[in-house]
Amino acid sequence: MTRDLFARHRAVLPDWLALYYEDPLEITHGEGRHVWDAAGNKYLDFFGGILTTMTAHALPEVTKAVADQAGRIVHSSTLYLNRPMVELAERVAQLSGIPDARVFFTTSGTEANDTALLLATAHRRSNAILAMRNSYHGRSFSAVGITGNRGWSPTSLSPLQTLYVHGGVRTRGPYADLDDRDFIDACAADLTDLLGHTRAPAALIAEPVQGVGGFTSPPDGLYAAFREVLHERGILWISDEVQTGWGRTGEHFWGWQAHGRSGPPDIVTFAKGIGNGMSIGGVVARAEIMNCLDANSISTFGGTQVTMAAGLANLNHLLEHDLQGNARRVGGLLIERLRAVAAQVPHVREVRGRGLMIGVELTRPGTDEAAPEAASTVLEEARAGGLLVGKGGGHSTSVLRIAPPMSLTVAEAEEGAAILERALRSI
Repeated sequence: MTRDLFARHRAVLPDWLALYYEDPLEITHGEGRHVWDAAGNKYLDFFGGILTTMTAHALPEVTKAVADQAGRIVHSSTLYLNRPMVELAERVAQLSGIPDARVFFTTSGTEANDTALLLATAHRRSNAILAMRNSYHGRSFSAVGITGNRGWSPTSLSPLQTLYVHGGVRTRGPYADLDDRDFIDACAADLTDLLGHTRAPAALIAEPVQGVGGFTSPPDGLYAAFREVLHERGILWISDEVQTGWGRTGEHFWGWQAHGRSGPPDIVTFAKGIGNGMSIGGVVARAEIMNCLDANSISTFGGTQVTMAAGLANLNHLLEHDLQGNARRVGGLLIERLRAVAAQVPHVREVRGRGLMIGVELTRPGTDEAAPEAASTVLEEARAGGLLVGKGGGHSTSVLRIAPPMSLTVAEAEEGAAILERALRSI
């Protein structure tokens, strides 16, 4: 049955629509931190639909909220008052840390970043954007144009002029050998020098932890130092929290808070986990920025009632059960467990991450050369052992990405680590 579905997939869907595994997997249902395939095999899910199943599969509060709302009305568009949308916007604005915040809902992180770019360029009257090397911000025309990861950038055409900045990857690049303080100073000096050679850009867009790039991040405080340079010139800071938001990193509710010394971002984008699988994205910005557009706009599907009901239920569950704290505690244990394993596996260059956002970078032993074939081997072996993980990385996709639902238990973390250890030792 799966082979037939695979053949049908290849016959009607694009060749560039990537599938994991030599024998692709059809997931039919899930519960908690587990999913099942069409053959009835059970897997511990350490990727959560690309960080989207944030709390748990089939979370009762979310499924009930969706069913109840669907029984009343599913959709009406933003042309009409929408109580669930207003209620979720109030919660997000309050949690954002941005003063006088306004919220606009979209259907994805790509669309959220697209909207942020529109707002920033309109507000600043500039089409120049600063972006980070190794970054990823979505698959739309404008988002691809600012993506600093060649593997996810299919065209050089763009409506924007993009200038790429050092700093998103701590352990590679020209400043890798510096200590954290000197690394930050060097990156900020490079940014200052770059701005001396161009017209003032509209904004810097940055992921506090680069997701598709392999869960890389700078030292805490880098974007605070950037913020000081930007603020002097009126340049906006957009924090792409599509993967880092809602407490996944454990230490903070938003990734930008690790860089908050100079104040919050001007714009925050979010998506993925807030809907727990429902299609929700959005933008938070100061009112003067959000309201700068001088033309009408709507969102047909952004903020639709059924997704907003899901988002409210999911956010309430996350806050009431302190899943941020759980991500910090269980994620910390998982990272240390994996680092102990890595010390005995020559292919592992680094285990990095925060909370339940963990990257295991694989290279050819004794070198910094990427080992994508090793990552593919581990992916397959982990699946055979009953564990699903992801891949990423700006260096030939040789980073294993680990991001389970934030309700992961200690026992499940130990189980997943044991399976991953066997898979790593199989290289």
